[in-house]
Amino acid sequence: MAIYLDFEESIKQIEDEIIVAKTKADEYAVTILEKKLAQEIERTYSNLTDFQKLKLARHPDRPYALDYIRGLMVDPYEIHGDRHLADDQAIVCFIGYIGTQKCVVIGEQKGRGVKNKIKRNFGMPNPEGYRKALRAVKLAEKFQIPILFLVDTPGAYPGIGAEERSQSEAIARNLFELSDTNTVIISVVIGEGGSGGALAISIGDRLAMMRYSVYSVISPEGCASILWKDQSMVETATNALKITANDLKDCNLIDDIIDEPMIGAHREKEQAIKALGEYFLTKVVEVSKLSDEERYAARYARLMSLGSFAS
Repeated sequence: MAIYLDFEESIKQIEDEIIVAKTKADEYAVTILEKKLAQEIERTYSNLTDFQKLKLARHPDRPYALDYIRGLMVDPYEIHGDRHLADDQAIVCFIGYIGTQKCVVIGEQKGRGVKNKIKRNFGMPNPEGYRKALRAVKLAEKFQIPILFLVDTPGAYPGIGAEERSQSEAIARNLFELSDTNTVIISVVIGEGGSGGALAISIGDRLAMMRYSVYSVISPEGCASILWKDQSMVETATNALKITANDLKDCNLIDDIIDEPMIGAHREKEQAIKALGEYFLTKVVEVSKLSDEERYAARYARLMSLGSFAS
């Protein structure tokens, strides 16, 4: 059963009317209602607030990393474990093909249903998850295989055990190693990109965001708690943080926005998956045309430009 957000109620009402009209075999009514639905979708999604985009980024039906992997990859083989401690289920690593392009895909997986969410730790990786990701990166680098990162996490796991196992060091190590990895790296924020947990697998040659994804140093809830000590200020915090794809593109903090379906990836998953796959293949060809020296120079220049501004 489809889950509708509060601002989608008018869309739900029209879709319910279409179902009734189809039950009555009233083709004329169906035609009229479908036109009305298209107009309502255009009206609703053309005027979304930042807070509404945040809700879409967190929609429980939104495609997760494994949805993209299963929809895009041919002959996928999963890579397990960090060879130090454990196999963190919040990060998944696969080697296989997208189209005819051999690739390694690394993603943060939130999980569906109570048991699976607990298994995946709600998409919050432990240090061993980031070390598993780095192991897969080194494998890809060894054989010159392009890498696709799928970013979707509220943040790295903040538990005592994670801190005892050097969570901050694991994230910092990934930032250091990825900046110097000698293979093509394409990163895409597919849902929620939260703090260092997202940054740890989003360093590369291109960084893109799905149309309704968000990317931020802190969650709006965390920001509201720190600045105002008031959870009712979450929407205000969302607007102030500038966390949407359009905001980040305007600030030159990301390279591209992937044009997921206007009605959202959660409603048209196949089109969203196809759009991401096409983007990855296009950017691999584009970046592969550069020499190693040109690619390193471009990556360095991109990283060094972050945070710069003109007064």
